[in-house]
Amino acid sequence: MVRAIRGAITVENNNETDILTATRELLNSIIKENNISKDDVISIIFTATRDLDAVYPAVAARQIGFTDVALMCTNEMYVPGSLEKCIRVMMHVNSDKKNNELKHIYLKGAKILRPDIAK
Repeated sequence: MVRAIRGAITVENNNETDILTATRELLNSIIKENNISKDDVISIIFTATRDLDAVYPAVAARQIGFTDVALMCTNEMYVPGSLEKCIRVMMHVNSDKKNNELKHIYLKGAKILRPDIAK
């Protein structure tokens, strides 16, 4: 079955180092918490808030080995008063797990997006 796993993380600054470090942290957490093999990943969609434009978050995925996976970056829709400096991810994976067995990962300031599941 194809499943989608969500996640998000915030960064302190709009620079390449902060964006790539945070994106790697988020991806590695999703992989670890869901016991995902990189071969099970079909695609990853990244969104970033309009205040993040120093680098594409997908670069971080390539850095950790997602070289044969379809990746896409886009802007998150702007809503006045919404969370700033946030990178969101939707990872499509082949998995035998049920939707309620998946662990969606929200880190740092992004925990406020899903307080019901954030660690």
